[in-house]
Amino acid sequence: MSRVEDFQDPYLGRTWGALGARVQASGRDVRVALGYPAEGLAAELESRLAEFLGAEVSLEVQFAPPEGRGFAQVRHIVAVASAKGGVGKSTTAVNLALALNAEGARVGILDADIYGPSQGMMLGVPEDRRPEVRDERVIEPIKAHGLKTMSMSYMVTERTPMVWRGPMASGALQQMLTQTDWGELDYLVVDMPPGTGDIQLTLSQRAPVSGAVIVTTPQDIALLDARKGIEMFRKVDIPVLGVVENMSFHICEKCGHRSHLFGEGGGRRIADELGVPLLAELPLDLGIRMQADSGRPTVAAAPEGEVAALYRNAARHLAARIWEQNAAAPVIRMTD
Repeated sequence: MSRVEDFQDPYLGRTWGALGARVQASGRDVRVALGYPAEGLAAELESRLAEFLGAEVSLEVQFAPPEGRGFAQVRHIVAVASAKGGVGKSTTAVNLALALNAEGARVGILDADIYGPSQGMMLGVPEDRRPEVRDERVIEPIKAHGLKTMSMSYMVTERTPMVWRGPMASGALQQMLTQTDWGELDYLVVDMPPGTGDIQLTLSQRAPVSGAVIVTTPQDIALLDARKGIEMFRKVDIPVLGVVENMSFHICEKCGHRSHLFGEGGGRRIADELGVPLLAELPLDLGIRMQADSGRPTVAAAPEGEVAALYRNAARHLAARIWEQNAAAPVIRMTD
């Protein structure tokens, strides 16, 4: 007879028992504590488990955050990065953060794009809103859509150009990272600036990052840069959790035809080539841009929509990857 512990996780292809999931079963009632948030997957898991066991079950899915590599009360740091600008990295970062929150995790987002911060606008934070500072040192994060947030855009206006040299920008990142009172977080999503420069090195050297998500588009030049980004993170021993391909296709509003305007399958090829999962293929959709520009990103503006479902699936998958690697790795935490 099949056991619940022998059920294969849909993202990792390993059994819940091998992954260390905590299972309690009494008759047809089953409770499982997974190492990734999965509120939006509960019904599907219940159906799959019933098919696996060959019997009806009532499944309760809980989230047991894996011990992390982070700092203070932040368990895991997730960097969302691209080696090329203009691929939708910041939009992806904020929607992944909102998706993790919607799935049941405690989440913060740090806008590490010192020169071009955009998270304040995307989250609908008024331009004149400033974070409170306690004891001249501790910064209170600004809450938006259920997230704890910090961004350089909270410190300056849109009309203030940042003309700092690299060390100054790195210092600003370090200050926002370590002096913000994040409280208890399961995941801190870091929206990285494009490229492979000082900010990326600062984060990799000063903070134990659990993993990075690479954002790309199907164009050949973007894929070339994505390879560079992946290799950069590997050189500094940060696991790559997967690839998100933006602008993968466009669906005609009138006839429903799907067009691959910028090429097809590039994100999947690079993910397969480098041995990482393709977390999502997201459409070229005017609504995604308009929702972010209006201060209500897609996962907040249309939580039951198809695009939000893609973000939530990607968020569960990347969190599952963190759970899998955490089970086999020693815990190393950053000191304040």
